[in-house]
Amino acid sequence: MSGSVVDAFVAGLLALSLLSEAIAFDPEPAHIVGTGGAIGAVLRHGVYLHLSSERFPWPTLAVNVIGSFVFAVAIFAGAGESTIQLLGIGACGAFTTFSSFSVETVQLYERGDRRLAVVNAAGNLVLSLAGIGVAWLVVAVVSL
Repeated sequence: MSGSVVDAFVAGLLALSLLSEAIAFDPEPAHIVGTGGAIGAVLRHGVYLHLSSERFPWPTLAVNVIGSFVFAVAIFAGAGESTIQLLGIGACGAFTTFSSFSVETVQLYERGDRRLAVVNAAGNLVLSLAGIGVAWLVVAVVSL
């Protein structure tokens, strides 16, 4: 995966997180979630443009792992409610995708790539959970 895509995604989400905590206003939670969702959807589209593959659904795996990591960092770092709404529910919710993962796994199976279907299913689960574990470690080390 292109480092510049990941770097841009993480930088953008961190900037949004800081901005949402710094601005003293109380918009409706739906507006916060919707704004984050729009950002996450556009970022997801960018990942799909850069990583598309006919053989294996790399973009979906990438967004699920990155999104799990970013959301977990926000949670473990004790982000405020508006940050969780913007970054976690909105941006990461739109950036990650269970539905695409499910459909792509079935498509792999149906086209006869049963081994890749299992790799995709296991990979999404294991690597997304690993991303959460790495997020926990990052927050623990930064908090020292």
